[in-house]
Amino acid sequence: MSDGQAEPGGPQETFLSHLIELRARLVRAMVAVLVVLLCLFPWAKDIYSALAAPLLHALPKGATMIATDVTGTFFVPLKVTLMAAFLLALPYVLWQAWAFVAPGLYQHERKLALPVIVSSFVFFLIGMAFAYFLVFPIAFGFFANYTPEGVTMMTDIDKYLSFVLTMFIAFGITFEVPVIVIVLVRMRMVSLEKLKSIRSYVIVGAFVVGAIFTPPDVVSQLLLAVPLWLLYEFGILMARFFVPPVAEDETAGEAASR
Repeated sequence: MSDGQAEPGGPQETFLSHLIELRARLVRAMVAVLVVLLCLFPWAKDIYSALAAPLLHALPKGATMIATDVTGTFFVPLKVTLMAAFLLALPYVLWQAWAFVAPGLYQHERKLALPVIVSSFVFFLIGMAFAYFLVFPIAFGFFANYTPEGVTMMTDIDKYLSFVLTMFIAFGITFEVPVIVIVLVRMRMVSLEKLKSIRSYVIVGAFVVGAIFTPPDVVSQLLLAVPLWLLYEFGILMARFFVPPVAEDETAGEAASR
């Protein structure tokens, strides 16, 4: 066999087969999102109205949102609908990712990975719901009440979408803290004692994160910092039940060394 040709079943052929499978699963995931988007598109304006409801309820009587871009009235609702389509299709997308990586995992890794994926998805949705139903009404009401006299509070729909996405991501990631803590303890990367010892640093860091990712008002910062700290404490509490026994650690170490 000449040089440059891959032997059947060799590393190069295996690598190419993995790339082909990855491409196929990415295509399936994108098609799923596109199908959901097409199904939701007729209600794009209604979906955006639902997203904008917390701000619209806080605006003074007679005030509305505005679109400073000519194409904003079309593309902004489309972006919101795409975001909703991605969230609805995310279980299928995560399933495709799981099906790709699962064959290369050990049995004990599979037992940990699937619950982590499911719980991460659920906690991220809870974080978004927390921002939408609690943080947005309080924050927008605070801003509306402090609008100077003679100034009409009106927000561009594109800037509002950027603000909402930032807040959704910030609170979604914040609510992943218990999952992260449990995984770190389960994999023996950090001990419970170490997590407890750095509690004061985590509290300070929570308020720093709240100051960075929320509007410049104390209420919004507290609504992110306090849940971040409490979720860290909740993660420590739940991690007690996921500490692997010594025998399991030895079995995992033997499997990894093979």
